[in-house]
Amino acid sequence: MSTYSIKDLEQLTGIKAHTIRIWEQRYNIVSPQRTDTNLRYYNSEDLKMMLNVSTLNNNGHKISKIAKMSNAEINNHVLTVISKKENHSDQIRALTLSMVEMDENRFEKIMANNILQHGFEDTMINIVFPFLIQIGYLWQTNAVNPAQEHFMTNLIRQKIYVAIDGQFSKQVESQHTFMLFLPEGELHEISLLFACYLIRARGFKVYYLGQSLPLSDLNSAYMLHEPDFLLSIITSTPGNGQIQKYVDTLSETFSDANILLTGSQIVGQGLNMNENIEVLFHFNTLIDLLKQVQKAK
Repeated sequence: MSTYSIKDLEQLTGIKAHTIRIWEQRYNIVSPQRTDTNLRYYNSEDLKMMLNVSTLNNNGHKISKIAKMSNAEINNHVLTVISKKENHSDQIRALTLSMVEMDENRFEKIMANNILQHGFEDTMINIVFPFLIQIGYLWQTNAVNPAQEHFMTNLIRQKIYVAIDGQFSKQVESQHTFMLFLPEGELHEISLLFACYLIRARGFKVYYLGQSLPLSDLNSAYMLHEPDFLLSIITSTPGNGQIQKYVDTLSETFSDANILLTGSQIVGQGLNMNENIEVLFHFNTLIDLLKQVQKAK
């Protein structure tokens, strides 16, 4: 069973650590165990309880009232809140809970409700990707196991595949084209898949080359199709010691292409970018660029 520090709970629930301690003492909301060095730690049941308590408390339920509810009552109230409220933080906590419980039905309800209310793009940008950032935090603290992470990312990936398959854009000869790829060794594909959806949803042609593509193979594909734009999202590979060299090689090898780059190895890293490279700081940056390209057609 996964264990969590009080800092993990604070990060995941939005409840300050000192508030968690007060609620433990006054209301016995959770009962943490302690290490040999007397540090609090919490299990998955504690995390689930605090996620639910946070959701209810943020939506007007007093902690004194929540403490008197049964688990079934708490769950019912949370489901009611999630189905009606538009607060992104509530939805992110709900996704976190569905990951901890590996509850596909809960995941489907959350996604369906938000897509119905806000659309697929808004749901992905404002709920799913912030949630994935939280998963990244859990990885850093060793508070999530691979099964939970794989469970959720595979469900999210399936949603994007379905959304991409739903695009039936008419292609025209003068249309700008995009080639999407991840560098060799880079396997974090969800963001690239979503970028593919955004581009296709606006009627552009996409050559999607996917994960871990050697530069020589990218060059072969580029020579065959000569796309207007190359887009890559670099999260982990190449690492800090190699990223500048890789960026320079891309710029020189594909000097006639507009190269779009983003990801944690790119944004905010102080890299030197040649004129044919543009850094995308957010998905909204890509959306704005696509609007500009549409106007220029």
